[in-house]
Amino acid sequence: MAYEHPNLDPEIRAALERTPMPAFDMSRMTLEELLGHRAQLGAMLAAMPRPDTDVVIEDRRVPGPDGDPDVRVRIYQPPGQGPGRPALYWIHGGGMILGAPEGDDPTMIGFVERLGCVVVSVDYRLAPDHPHPAPVEDCYAGLAWTAKAAGELGIDLTRLAVGGASAGGGLAAATVLLARDRGGPDVAFQFLVCPMLDDRNITPSSHEFTQAVVWDRAANLFGWTALLGDRVGAEDVSPYAAPARAADLAGLPPAFIDVGELEVFRDEDMDYALRLARAGVSTEFHLYPGAFHGFDGMVPDTELSRRARAARLAALKRAFRL
Repeated sequence: MAYEHPNLDPEIRAALERTPMPAFDMSRMTLEELLGHRAQLGAMLAAMPRPDTDVVIEDRRVPGPDGDPDVRVRIYQPPGQGPGRPALYWIHGGGMILGAPEGDDPTMIGFVERLGCVVVSVDYRLAPDHPHPAPVEDCYAGLAWTAKAAGELGIDLTRLAVGGASAGGGLAAATVLLARDRGGPDVAFQFLVCPMLDDRNITPSSHEFTQAVVWDRAANLFGWTALLGDRVGAEDVSPYAAPARAADLAGLPPAFIDVGELEVFRDEDMDYALRLARAGVSTEFHLYPGAFHGFDGMVPDTELSRRARAARLAALKRAFRL
């Protein structure tokens, strides 16, 4: 088990022993079972009490991709009026198959409270019922709306960042590629937290973690197959589905990438950071020793988790010129 990995951070190991993570095996899950789990997760998020905060939270329906339904975005704004605020356009995680903006409420509220920024979080359609390109096109449509609504939301478009975690980090990287290749919106910074970037699953870390605390090789293959079907791993997969496929990374905005040592995404994230730097993109990269996927959210009171959150906040402060 990943709990017994010799490199697992001792404080994280102790936290996991006190509160073990529930097992969640996707390798044999049917679509019906996945949809049922998604519904349970949605009901749990809906039943959660509204956060006690002065941050103003609003849901809106905004134009989706051409010919497709509207996209829901969840907007977080500081109390009071104020023009010229930085903004984070956020894309939630969930392996391309799960998740909703509400699941990131505490993190987004924290960013607004600490940075005085506006956050727009997109509720993109999920695979496999909505395979590629539906998720990334929803993300791009939400970004385009955010840029157009900058005046109404008090956003300074010279300080617009695009970010996400896990699958959301991969979609953030893909959305930034789309923005570059379609001529806008202009993005000042890409903020990629343990991003899911490569459908090929050929790196050493992809093969190493057949068992993991969270999101092992089988889960990753399940998520990519949900997004791409029988095209997963094929030569012609689009970089807007799997950003690691992009041949040219030049001209992209400055980047922040982090990842844990003990996770499937380790090597593809390291490689993407190195390729960005070689392409002339200013890049900050963190590899957290002894950490598993999503560790900072699941064992938040460890020193490594606090360091990770502090580094992310510092990176956004620099990007927002605060």
